[in-house]
Amino acid sequence: MKIGLYFGSFNPVHVAHLIIANHFLNETEIEKVWIVVSPQNPFKESNLLNEYHRLELVRLATEDDVRIKASDIEFALPKPSYTSTTLAYLAEKYPEHEFCIIMGSDSFQNLHKWKNAETIINNYTIYVYLRSGFDIDNTVGAKLTILEAPLLQLSATQIRNHIKQGKSVRYMLPDKVLDEIEKGGYYKK
Repeated sequence: MKIGLYFGSFNPVHVAHLIIANHFLNETEIEKVWIVVSPQNPFKESNLLNEYHRLELVRLATEDDVRIKASDIEFALPKPSYTSTTLAYLAEKYPEHEFCIIMGSDSFQNLHKWKNAETIINNYTIYVYLRSGFDIDNTVGAKLTILEAPLLQLSATQIRNHIKQGKSVRYMLPDKVLDEIEKGGYYKK
């Protein structure tokens, strides 16, 4: 089975993340998308909501779609999370699957800075969705599939800021995710 790995902090998961996952399932030969919640991304801020809470939000967001799975695979791996380590682990644990990576063109611009980038570039197909202001320059020679995905100008940072300010984030998040965030009092401080 061809599985697209969509890595991120998902702090919190929002509708744009889900639209992108759905788009790749509809428009490519990817059969399932695993949303891989990274406990600690070496390139991101450290003020993340607890990884188990973020994982639960992804589970709530995807529980009605059998094609998309919330993955905690990086929780048992060394921190910070490196994609190359995760890919090696998955290849060993699930040899029957073919894994590929889903990322935005903004992340692709930094791929050469990733730990063991050459291994990723040489061994995995990378599915890239275009993001405004981030052109794709494939000087690293990656095996790419590029899609224009339906994009929303929506970010987890913006959502967290709205929550802190007491503004509505309705329609930006799946209802179950919004309910859990409100119930848990997440992102208020």
